Amino acid sequence: MTKIGIMQPYFLPYMGYWQLINHVDKFVLYDTIQYTKKGWMTRNRYLLNGKDEMFSLSVKRASSELDVVERELADDFDREKLLRSLSGAYSKAPYFKQNFPLIEDIMKCPESNLFSYIEQSIRKICTALNISTPIVKSSDLKQCSRDLKGKDRVIDICKALNAEDYINPIGGIELYNKDEFQAEGINLKFMRSLPMAYKCFGQECIPHMSILDLMMFNSLEQIEDSINNFSLE
Repeated sequence: MTKIGIMQPYFLPYMGYWQLINHVDKFVLYDTIQYTKKGWMTRNRYLLNGKDEMFSLSVKRASSELDVVERELADDFDREKLLRSLSGAYSKAPYFKQNFPLIEDIMKCPESNLFSYIEQSIRKICTALNISTPIVKSSDLKQCSRDLKGKDRVIDICKALNAEDYINPIGGIELYNKDEFQAEGINLKFMRSLPMAYKCFGQECIPHMSILDLMMFNSLEQIEDSINNFSLE
């Protein structure tokens, strides 16, 4: 039984993203989808003075019609400045010395293409967490139609990869209908990520923060041990 997951490219996303990649047999990374500023492609949350704050990548201005693979990081995107902000927030965290070098390696990548920059971050964290699921770019699936939208496009990708199960994060429960997928021979299941509980400078963690936050307060082995902490509905 082949399980497929499909997601937009997110930068340092929350634990559920990595749980999904690890659980499926093949993971499709959308590079043929429009970039939107309001989503989670280029931003996430980190802990600053006990509260969650946003950090983000700077993207060069361009037509909103362009796919993420056609977008570029801004020429003035200051990788070092962002690293200093994150380092200042987490320098006293218990796993800063062990895990922050990976964040530095990801941030300092000289790639200017937005999709490629995010893709390298995803692949590096997968390696660090011993996630070996094959990652396929949507543009590699030449047989799939780019004219399709919504669930029809998802079903088209699932069929191209001979998927029997399509696993989607729980947020998709408002978007997709199980009967419509079943009619196409695909079992639709929703993954509910269970928060990983840990202490952050003596206080309870804020749920669903960037993987960055988890890596500062937990060893990679502890994160791996929680990789299957989810339910399917």
